[in-house]
Parts: sequence; structure tokens; C-alpha cells
Amino acid sequence: MMEPWYYVYLLGSDKTKWIYIGCTRDLKRRMEEHMNGEAHTTKRMLPVKLLYYEAYRSQAAAFHREKMLKQYGSSLAKLKIRIGRAG
Repeated sequence: MMEPWYYVYLLGSDKTKWIYIGCTRDLKRRMEEHMNGEAHTTKRMLPVKLLYYEAYRSQAAAFHREKMLKQYGSSLAKLKIRIGRAG
């Protein structure tokens, strides 16, 4: 049986210009929760859209990447440039 993938993802909202960084094992389910307003953290951002995601085989690697994006502004700034959301 194949091991699950883990996803680090970025959500954006034109309403707030804020970017949300998250990590999950089931990206489709988590996106539905965000879009339906079931996630407290992004409820005020609605509507949200998936801007970017990365897939990892290791949960530890995914959590580490999420932590780096949240803690170190330079990591997120570089990624925002890559996906065209800088500024």
C-alpha cells in the first residue's frame, strides 16, 4: 500500500490580500472545508482560492516546510515572487 502524501498549501483572498499557509494529508477535503467556511482561520477571508501547493512523502518534511514559511519571512517572500503574489 502506498504511503499518503502530505501537502503544504497557500490560500489567497482578494478580499483581504492575506495569505494563509497550511498543511494537510487530504488537500481536497481541506480545500472544501476552507471554501465552505468550516475553517475558523480562513472564514473571514472568503472566498479563498488555492494559490500554490507542494507535496511531500514525509509528514515531518511537510511540517518543517510549513514552519519555515510561517517563521521566516524570506522563505515566504521568495515563494510569493515565484507565484506572482509579491507586493
